[in-house]
Amino acid sequence: MASSPLHPKSHFHGRSNSLPSRPHPLILKCNEHLDSLRASNESSSSSSLLHHKIGGLQDLIECVENLIQLPLTQDVLLHEHQENWVDEILDGSLKLLDVCTAAKDALLHTKECTRELQSIIRRKRGGERELTSEIKKFLTSRKVVKKAISRALANLNGTSKNGNISSSTTNKDHQTVALISLLQDVQVGALSALQILLQFISGSTQPKSNSWLLISKLIQPKRVGCSLMVDENEFAQVDVALQSFVFTKNCKFEDINNLQNELEKMESCIQAFEEGLESLFRHLIKIRGSLLNVFNH
Repeated sequence: MASSPLHPKSHFHGRSNSLPSRPHPLILKCNEHLDSLRASNESSSSSSLLHHKIGGLQDLIECVENLIQLPLTQDVLLHEHQENWVDEILDGSLKLLDVCTAAKDALLHTKECTRELQSIIRRKRGGERELTSEIKKFLTSRKVVKKAISRALANLNGTSKNGNISSSTTNKDHQTVALISLLQDVQVGALSALQILLQFISGSTQPKSNSWLLISKLIQPKRVGCSLMVDENEFAQVDVALQSFVFTKNCKFEDINNLQNELEKMESCIQAFEEGLESLFRHLIKIRGSLLNVFNH
């Protein structure tokens, strides 16, 4: 059996054909990052947990970028360029960029609307009527963001969760199979993490049945408390605070102060997510560029 380009040379040639080969160290490292990503909380109920998850995804994608740039890996990819799994990996790399872009756009749009509303609150011009009008505009903009996120999530429905390329690996050596499996699993894991992020930005991690209950409680000043915001989702908290402001008559200073605090927390959350996504996006661009360079030569 011909040796794989990713197969390290062995001094024991007589035994190497009968024993399973050990994957390349970078493949092992990538799998460690992948296992860590899988072990993270899938629901990621708080921004801190989700930020940690995105950080783990960055480490994984950066490791994959290094793996793709190895001449030995590129030799395997070039040798396999006519296989269906290669087309699936290329399609997956484009889908990752699309989803990452959707998340970046959603954060940017929300941040711009947040800063505009904060400016209105600070100026305190026009009184409560103008503020209520601006809040309604903000809620309308949130609906636009949520619709865009829904479209992005709908495009992920066709993504395989179990893999479709395993049947094509029957006659391939262990190292090539390990590389194929890793690249597919990375794309599924990355898409899953970004899907959770999109859901978080939309504020949909909080059950809809509880949203009106929270609003009704927020309208009653004596019951307002941090314990009501059990979702720990800054985007959902702002949505609730804005809706409660619109539905509440005779808003008091503490209501406006509470709204400012919620907006500031969400803006801080947006900043952290934006930094992580920007770094992730750059690595995804490099990976796709490396793949295209391999197959265009």
